Amino acid sequence: MTCLAAFALQAPAAPQGGGGSMLLMFALLGVFWVIMILPQRRQQKKRAEMLNALKKGDKVITIGGIHGEITELGDEDIRVRIADKVEIKITKGSVSRVKGE
Repeated sequence: MTCLAAFALQAPAAPQGGGGSMLLMFALLGVFWVIMILPQRRQQKKRAEMLNALKKGDKVITIGGIHGEITELGDEDIRVRIADKVEIKITKGSVSRVKGE
């Protein structure tokens, strides 16, 4: 018999590690969720709460680094006084943070 014929007569190998590798995959997915996605969701929730709590008179810093005071509040836009007699209109999402007093 040739080498090729002997190889063809061998029984097929049984599958290895079916359940254990699947469990390992789910465990890694759980670790990924805890490390990456859960903190990001917390941060998004905290930011949404901050934006919803904005009120007239709050001193804010925009994403672009502009410091100012909120003079008018709309659903999506706000007006911010950045100097005497100088106001700009920005979206709420442009607010990076509210300055502590």
